[in-house]
Amino acid sequence: MPKTPSPKPSLDHERKSGFPDRIVIGVDEVGRGCLAGPVMAGAFAFTAAEDLHPPEWLSQVRDSKLLSSKTRTDLYSKLSSWTAHWAVASASVAEIDSLNILRAAELAMQRAVEQVIEGLRRSLGEKVDSQVHILVDGNRVPSYFRGKATAIVGGDRLCLSVACASVLAKVQRDELLVRLDQLHPGYGLAVHKGYGTPEHLKCLAKLRPSPEHRRSFAPVRQALESRGD
Repeated sequence: MPKTPSPKPSLDHERKSGFPDRIVIGVDEVGRGCLAGPVMAGAFAFTAAEDLHPPEWLSQVRDSKLLSSKTRTDLYSKLSSWTAHWAVASASVAEIDSLNILRAAELAMQRAVEQVIEGLRRSLGEKVDSQVHILVDGNRVPSYFRGKATAIVGGDRLCLSVACASVLAKVQRDELLVRLDQLHPGYGLAVHKGYGTPEHLKCLAKLRPSPEHRRSFAPVRQALESRGD
């Protein structure tokens, strides 16, 4: 059976939201289901300037989960140098454990969007706020975005701005987990990037969870309890 081609995100939802007359910011989070490390969010804006001369390589952008590590890294380099209107932000492990993962992910999204809007203000003027519409991957619009955002289920596979945000956030988070692996060896963070793989769970059973593990997540909590911590 022939392999089904990966979905190709487009600007259809952006145009329905008023682009290019309005600025559209796509937002996506990564690391929500991990047992270790922060949750991170990317935000990527398309303005009228980006609409005028889109580069050919932009057609290669997909949901970051569908791309190889090499392709993601290559696209990250191209995206980050093509426009200044993007950001990646995070919510820490402490914030995840304090707030819960949903609220922490929304906080990371808020921080990323705020950074992009601040950059847009500097380059396009203070009135930019009223020209912005946000596309959020998922079925829920965070309260901070209500009135100026649309939730798109599967947005990272459908919306080009969200897919770009997905690539930027995924590459930065993967690179962070490689560095955390050097600080906290033995868990394989550089390999599984904090997700609850069988190997990761075995390491948790042998070792005390590191400071980068989310204690509000059941497998981490169970590992602590089994050690009497």
